[in-house]
Amino acid sequence: MSAQPRTARGEKTRRRLLEAAEHVFSKHGYHEASVSRITDHAGVGQGTFYLYFDTKLDLFDELVEDLNHRVRQAMSEGTRGASSRIEAERAGFAAFFRFTAEHPALYRVVREAELVSPEALRMHYTRIVEGYIDGLREASADGEIGDIDPTVAAWALMGIGEMIGMRWVLWGDGDAAPGNDADPTASGTREVPPHVLDEMMRFISGALGRPELVRDRRESAGEKEES
Repeated sequence: MSAQPRTARGEKTRRRLLEAAEHVFSKHGYHEASVSRITDHAGVGQGTFYLYFDTKLDLFDELVEDLNHRVRQAMSEGTRGASSRIEAERAGFAAFFRFTAEHPALYRVVREAELVSPEALRMHYTRIVEGYIDGLREASADGEIGDIDPTVAAWALMGIGEMIGMRWVLWGDGDAAPGNDADPTASGTREVPPHVLDEMMRFISGALGRPELVRDRRESAGEKEES
């Protein structure tokens, strides 16, 4: 169980430990990520660690929750102002890809959770899907998308985003062989190419029952280029 800091200084120290954990867990994996490695990276003593976390697993679970909160916040901010559900999908995925480029450790940490802390893994995906389902249900009721099962669609769409992000953000645009993974601790400038995002949205729009929206968007973009 983690202890909540009572002062601004304590909150800053706790944040340093979480940032260090993100780096160390992603670089070395859970089992090789010792408390001493984490505290060395954070620039604090080991005794300080135990003021905030009882165990390494407590810190790991807190890191998964912290990454989950931040990626959901980034996606929510990215979709703000979207004029339709399809535009919200595009903006949300773009925000997710930007976050992943800045925090590629998200992939490594979530994979580790599958074996280290299955409950944290389930929490991560479930929290993302819960809000997703509500948005799809509302869009379906408003006629913005087809009559689909919002739960199935939400899980399927999340899987699409995760795989596209892995291929183009985590691995880059070169040889996509797993052996050429990017350094999971490095913040890079890898992006999902525009044509990939376009094709991804064409696929998603068709799956959601509104392929004409992507066609209209392409035609509109073509008209702007000609003018």
